[in-house]
This record gives sequence, structure tokens and C-alpha cells, in this order.
Amino acid sequence: MKHEPKRPGANERGQPEVRWCGYRSPLGPMRLVARGDALAGLYFDGQKYDVEIGEGWSESPRDPVLREAMRELDEYFAGRRVRFEVKLAPQGTGFQRAVWRAIAAVPAGRTISYAELARRAGSPSAVRAAGAATGRNPLSIIVPCHRIVGSSGSLTGYAGGLRRKVALLALEGGEGSGPGMEVRAPARRSRSPKPSGAADPAPPRSR
Repeated sequence: MKHEPKRPGANERGQPEVRWCGYRSPLGPMRLVARGDALAGLYFDGQKYDVEIGEGWSESPRDPVLREAMRELDEYFAGRRVRFEVKLAPQGTGFQRAVWRAIAAVPAGRTISYAELARRAGSPSAVRAAGAATGRNPLSIIVPCHRIVGSSGSLTGYAGGLRRKVALLALEGGEGSGPGMEVRAPARRSRSPKPSGAADPAPPRSR
């Protein structure tokens, strides 16, 4: 029987070989996943919809795709990069990929609403579905779903946690995409009124 030559980045069945490695970001540990010759995932540890390491996955911190992604992430967090160039191959439905492409087109320092995202993805009436696809984005930071905000500019859910969303927008100097799009952190729950005569709490120390 004649055997077909093994393709680069493929396993013995000719399927994309999956490699992964850890990455220590300023916002916490992350995991990168490569399939074939492209990056397929970038997740914060413990985030919503985090990926589990599959059987047969290879931990390969020296893999060229993973090393390129980590180099670009280093540059991003150092303020020297606003666009990523590593090849991407996220897995999802056709609608999800359309939403992720629309997210990837939002430049650093800008934000858009979920309604605008749905419109740019070609489905203006599918705002909720666009929000769900945003939450399922497998490429945190590189496909910048942190730049998607509520219609009033308020921050809403983020799979990696709102603290990270605020930090990423601050790193990029984020601003709204138009009138009324000022980015605002979510309101905190009101606390019980303090007793009369009680001193105001001291301001938090800057870190």
C-alpha cells in the first residue's frame, strides 16, 4: 500500500496537529493553541469557555507559530504593537467566524456596540447572537472582543473577566466609536449607608 507523505503540521491521519504552550501575560496566565500552521486559540486560565488540553496535544513552547504569537503578545503588552500578524485559524460556525472577522477589524483605541457589530457582520437583527458569538471568541486579545461594549458605552460581559477588559482598554487608550460611546465601567452595587459621623474611607493606594 502506498503511503501519502505526512504534511507539515499534520498528524499520521493527515489532520492538523495540535500544539499548545503557556504564556505569562501581565493580566495572568494564558494558554496558546496552534493547529497546523496557524494559531487557533488564546485563552486566559479559567476564563469562560476555556479550552481543555486534549489527548494527543503536544506541549511545544518552541513551535514557530506559538513563538511568533508570544513575541507579538510581548510587543502588544509593551505598547509596541497594535495589530497582530500571526496566521489565525479559529474554529466556529460561519456566523461566528463572520462576527470574529468584524471584531478583528475594530482598531485599537476604538470600541463599537454589539448592535454595530451585528451590522458589520452582515446580520443587523442578530444582536443577541452576535453577543453570544463574541463570548465564544477563541482568540482573546488578538481578536479583540474587549473592544465590544454596550449601546451606552458601558462595559458588559467579558469571558476573561471585566477587570481584564478594563485593563486592556486602558492599555490601548480606548475611546468610543462615536457620540455617546464613552467607555464606562459597570456600576457597583450600592452599599448600606454609613452611620452618621463616620469618616470617609481612605482612597486606595496606587500600585
